[in-house]
Amino acid sequence: MAASQAVIEIRQLHQLAEFEDVLRLQKVIWGFADVELLPVRFLVVVSRIGGHVFGAYHGAEMIAFCFAIPGIKPTGKSYLHSHMLGVLPAYHNAGIGRRLKLRQREDALARGIELIEWTFDPMELKNAFLNIEKLGAIVRRYHENQYGHTASPLHGGLPTDRCYAEWWINSPRVRKILAGEPRPSNAVERVSYPADIARIRREDPVQARTIQKANGERLRRAFEQGLAATGFERGDTEGTYLLEPWS
Repeated sequence: MAASQAVIEIRQLHQLAEFEDVLRLQKVIWGFADVELLPVRFLVVVSRIGGHVFGAYHGAEMIAFCFAIPGIKPTGKSYLHSHMLGVLPAYHNAGIGRRLKLRQREDALARGIELIEWTFDPMELKNAFLNIEKLGAIVRRYHENQYGHTASPLHGGLPTDRCYAEWWINSPRVRKILAGEPRPSNAVERVSYPADIARIRREDPVQARTIQKANGERLRRAFEQGLAATGFERGDTEGTYLLEPWS
């Protein structure tokens, strides 16, 4: 059965054997070195201290997962930090990442949590489109080399620069976007990446680093000026972050 036609079930995970499948998927999806893997015992802690772990299953096989850990802002406000979400390559473009995020939202709403955050690579344009356009997250923070250099081929040997997605899960903005309602664009600045940035990262890491550094500086300056990325346009040649004033 094609991935897009598969019946996929989302389950909350609690058992050691389930967490071992999460460990296996980390290896397959990212190609991390063993020292970079988040171990089973960490996932056990996550599941028992106010976080959550979810798996997506096609039959008996786990084909995707995500998990979030509880956090506290300097103001004392609690939130969830969604640290990792991965989908096996055969199941890409089947909407599974969005389903996992919506399941996280459901759990957070039931517990009175208003905010879920996560980091993502701004050069992963499909993720940017999902986060901003399909889920309604905003972005107003950029951090250079957040996790240091890794052995993952997906990172291409580049610094792990990351944007922070803020998902205010019960806000009018998010409710409208999840309902598919149109919204106006008030963009005053645009930051674009080549549509084939993934190929560039594989074939020309020097050029990819030049793009990463230049756009990272542009995004940081925009955020320092009180702008937020509230939209994302996908075109044949570019993927573009749309920024507007945000208080």
